[in-house]
This record gives sequence, structure tokens and C-alpha cells, in this order.
Amino acid sequence: MTGTPLRVGLVGYGLAGSVFHAPLIAATEGLALDTVVTSNPERQQQARAEFPDVRLAATPDELFARAAELDLIVVASPNKTHVPLATTALEAGLPVVVDKPVAGTAAEARELAALAEERELLLSVFQNRRWDNDFLTLRKLLNEGELGDVWRFESRFERWRPKPKGGWRESGDPAEIGGLLYDLGSHVVDQALVLFGPAASVYAETDIRRPGAETDDDTFIAITHTSGVRSHLHVSATTAQLGPRFRVLGSSAGYVKYGLDPQEAALRDGLRPGPGWGAEPESLWGRVGSGESPVTGGGRAEPTLPGDYPAYYAAVAKALLEGAPNPVTAREAAAALDVLEAARRSAREKVTVTL
Repeated sequence: MTGTPLRVGLVGYGLAGSVFHAPLIAATEGLALDTVVTSNPERQQQARAEFPDVRLAATPDELFARAAELDLIVVASPNKTHVPLATTALEAGLPVVVDKPVAGTAAEARELAALAEERELLLSVFQNRRWDNDFLTLRKLLNEGELGDVWRFESRFERWRPKPKGGWRESGDPAEIGGLLYDLGSHVVDQALVLFGPAASVYAETDIRRPGAETDDDTFIAITHTSGVRSHLHVSATTAQLGPRFRVLGSSAGYVKYGLDPQEAALRDGLRPGPGWGAEPESLWGRVGSGESPVTGGGRAEPTLPGDYPAYYAAVAKALLEGAPNPVTAREAAAALDVLEAARRSAREKVTVTL
């Protein structure tokens, strides 16, 4: 890509904005981080220290007043603001990237998608864990037929946080769209749908385990896909002993992988994409085999492909500059929200929900 880079306005400089979006935008050819929106003085200082040339705005209104000077808006603010901010950006004629979940309901996601289509603007959803190292490795194994016909997909995004941290992500106010079902659940459901296709039915169990917790912190989702694959998905903040990140069982072999992709930890530590980005040591590789536990040496070690979060914004830039495909559409995100809404209903009513 050549020419003047696209000017990006980033709304929000909390975890999502400062750890994920800003560094990835800055590392992407064809994009330039122009403005960060945050009213928090400490976060303003942090943004200026990390990106000395960035402009600062205290409110989204200040940003939208300069809409003509920007080429892309990234919404990385609290969940309840996603829809109104994305709507304002689209109505101002600006393409938008929205952090997951794009909306609180599938209907809202589809309304946003329709608005973007009407305005002929890009609306993309930051589902970065499609570029996790284990997910990329599993897609390779599936494409090569290494596992045969997949029967069951087990995915765990588990943590041990016995005390709530507070904040909007753990708020019990429905307007905040908090809780693990919509937080980590957005990732594991999206991955399952990408790998194995649409959901036919959903069953879920959600619990509030920790003293003082206001919303779900231990959730299980079972999806029966139209393809016949069954996905068993676990998201939890109360897991004292972590299970495998993936256990995938097929007619020929299985794949078991422990440990989280290293990219988030690297970004939190201030590292930036470059040579060797996303690689993990051989000791963490998963195993492919049949008839024996990987813990006792069964199967063979499967080299883990490097994780590649930078690929998301590279694809966004290519979509805007060259008309390439949108890496994650709002309609794909709406399909995941269909599952999350069904999971919430299933847990509340203790029923299996048919989609």
C-alpha cells in the first residue's frame, strides 16, 4: 500500500483501546492513529506518552465535529455505547470498526449492518481471536482433514479470579451488557460458528458464583450445529484448575491444546508486532492423536502457527483502500448474538432453544 495513510479516530482508551486497538492500528501499513477520545486525564497522558503525535479529544462529539478530517472510526468504549457511537459515525459518512460485542442484541446488529450497507460504508467487528495461534492451527488441521469428521468441539476460556474486579464489565445492570456470556462468550461462540457453521439449537447454564458478583461469572454453552458438530463452550472466572483451551474430537484423531495465545500478554507488556510476533515455545504445542491422553505423551506434537492479530487491521486497511472483503461483518456478529441471546434464554428458562 502506498500514499497517505487513513486517519483513524479511536473512541476509548481503556483495556480494549490502549492494549489492543491503538498498538495494532499504529503497526498497520496504510493506517495512522490520528485521535484518541478519552475524558480520563491519566489515560490522556498515557495516550500522549505512547503516541506523541496523537491528537486528544475529551468526548465523541469533539471527534465527530472533525469528521471530515478522518477516514475511519474505531469504537472501543463500553459495550452500551457501541450502537449509538457506530450509528453516529455511519451517519457522518465514516467507516467503523466496533469492538465485540457489536451490540446488545442481534436485531441491533442487523440494523447497524443495514445502515452501513445503505451508506455503502465498511462496518467491521473486532473479533481478534479468529487470529489466535490455536485457532489458526486448528483451522489448518481441519482444512487438511487431519481429524476426519469432527464430532465434538470443546473450547474453554477460563480464568481464576476469585474476587470481582468491579467496573462495567461485571455490572449487574442489563444496560451495561456485562457478564462473561457477552464478554468471553462473544469470542468462543464466534470461533465455533466460523469453524463449524450455523447453530441449530442452544443450551446454556449461567451462574453467579463469587461473593459480591452481580452478573454471570461461570457459564457453559452447548451448540448443536446444522452440520451435526456439537460445540461445548466454557467461559469462567472461577476455574481453580484450568482445562485445555481446545479439545477437538474427530473420526480419525483429536487435537488438544493448552494455554492462551500469547499476543494479549505481549501487548499488555508493551511489546509491539515485529519479527517473531505471536510465536510460542515448542513446550506449549498441542498434540494430535487417538487412543491415548496427550498428558501421557499420546499422539504427536503439532507445531502451533504464530498468532496474528495484526492481520485484522491489515485486512481492514485493504478493504478500505482496495475494496477487499470485510474481515468480520456485522451480520456474522449478529449470528453470534443470536446464539448468545438463545443461551441467555436457555439458562433463564432451563430449556433448549431452537434457532
